[in-house]
Amino acid sequence: MVTRTEDPLPGAIGLSHLSAYDWEAADGVCGGSPHLHLVCTEAYVVTGGRGAVQTLSPDGYRDIPLRPGSVAWFTPGTVHRMVQGGDLRVTVLMQNSGLPEAGDAVFTFPPELLADPERYAAAATLPPGTGPDTEAAARRRRDLAVEGYLTLREALVSGDDGPYRDFQRAAARLVRDRVPAWRELWRAGARATAERTGAQLDALATGDPAYLGGATAYATAPTRLGGFGMCGRRDEYALPGTALPYRAD
Repeated sequence: MVTRTEDPLPGAIGLSHLSAYDWEAADGVCGGSPHLHLVCTEAYVVTGGRGAVQTLSPDGYRDIPLRPGSVAWFTPGTVHRMVQGGDLRVTVLMQNSGLPEAGDAVFTFPPELLADPERYAAAATLPPGTGPDTEAAARRRRDLAVEGYLTLREALVSGDDGPYRDFQRAAARLVRDRVPAWRELWRAGARATAERTGAQLDALATGDPAYLGGATAYATAPTRLGGFGMCGRRDEYALPGTALPYRAD
């Protein structure tokens, strides 16, 4: 098999593997940093252990159990929090590969941090590497996100969606300046992939399968193991259209 990665994964998705954090948060629950994505749907395919994903959306608060073989996915604007129940391991499939790594995720930090882009960036950015300083920063980031999340959840459960809606608007303001760069990543990735399928269908309709002459196979491996992601320790791949947030060790 040829080891090349010029073409994106099917559907131009992003791929990573997560082992959910086992750090206990202020509410006694172990797990990751609650956040939302602005334009990407995310899916969890559970490969081991047990746990849950807690979500906040216009239809309220949900606690979705995760077991081996479970698949859960959530659309843009859904706040999600991965919860560790015991050796939870998940393969993550992410729409629009490249956009999440380019900032299409906003943590549920308290409102004063969301209102100040510089303070938000300082709290959200981790030191490079996988050492103790990075781990401590990831845990502080998780705790800040849980602090804001618990306020949002309490209000939503009581029937008040105002804080949740305010958070969505604050998240949109934070990323607005990145939209032109995101549009270019989308054009080069997910949109180009869909358009290529359209061209192939056109070719087949005319009886010309010449494009099949470029058929090949690919293989790759993680470029980094055990990085500190939003929800847990993360194994990542350098794939087309994906802008990794760090250099591979």
